[in-house]
Amino acid sequence: MRRSRINRRAAGLAAALLVAMGLSPAALAEDATAAARPDAAGLSAYWTPARMSAAVPADTGRDRSAATRTTSPGVDGPRPGEIIPPSKSFDGIPQAGTFFWTDAAGTGRTCSGSVVRSPGRALVLSAGHCLKGYAGSSPRRHLGFVPQFHDGLTPFGIFPVTDNGVYVPQEYYDRGEHAGAAYDFGFAVTGPNEDGRRLEDAVGGVQLLTGTGYVHVPVRMIGYPGGARKPLECLSATGKWVSDDPADPGTFERIPCDGFVGGTSGGPMLVPWGGGWGVVGIIGGYHTGGNTPQVSYSAYFGTAVKALYEAATTGAPPAGPNT
Repeated sequence: MRRSRINRRAAGLAAALLVAMGLSPAALAEDATAAARPDAAGLSAYWTPARMSAAVPADTGRDRSAATRTTSPGVDGPRPGEIIPPSKSFDGIPQAGTFFWTDAAGTGRTCSGSVVRSPGRALVLSAGHCLKGYAGSSPRRHLGFVPQFHDGLTPFGIFPVTDNGVYVPQEYYDRGEHAGAAYDFGFAVTGPNEDGRRLEDAVGGVQLLTGTGYVHVPVRMIGYPGGARKPLECLSATGKWVSDDPADPGTFERIPCDGFVGGTSGGPMLVPWGGGWGVVGIIGGYHTGGNTPQVSYSAYFGTAVKALYEAATTGAPPAGPNT
């Protein structure tokens, strides 16, 4: 009882002293919280609307048309007579967004991603070829995720990617983006935004689905074209694609959807699930997602994706390039 009275008296004296100094306990708490989140505050200050608008895609190969691309074989793209569902721009959904970062030359870059449900409520799914340069202790260079980015707006703020928070399969590093196309996926662990909110608490998440096969309908695909004011969405269906290119071996999901150019890599392929959405693939894999804007691909979501998710959610040391 005496200790409780002493503690209350000390707290009262401390509060009075703060008021006398022109401060309040609430203001002091806000200052301490802001000091604990320098990355979020720094990213919000760095990524102005002008910088975000000027950022360029990390996956420029998707902008090539069938008539101009030089990769072989030539079947990557629409089949003769195939119906390609159209895409449309919209304001996005809270669970999908875009990464921003600066490359070694200081140029702003972008790739798409989606928030997946996780115990830590802070996990983003994207393509391995988008995130591979940031594994381990590599410099993050202003790397952050912006959910539902549109028209230069960041409705939920910017969420910094944590130190050692990028998870890409070791097989992808070892084999490279072509021979390792079947492992072209990755996760990024984020820290709180400038308001101190965890990512999933702010926007919710989609359910990661593994081992569900290659054929899904309907599929809602979302991606962020570089430089566009709004993301794209398209309704279509996925099918099974066995690679005919020895340089990019594997079996992938294939989806026809028009307009998915550079910047859309890492964007989710969503199916209705439990009153919300489940993610069965991301733009990536075969030819890093495809060489035409009309057809996209995904690495298959099987045991390798599940294992990487478990590593990211349990805090295991991330993989990285062999040096």
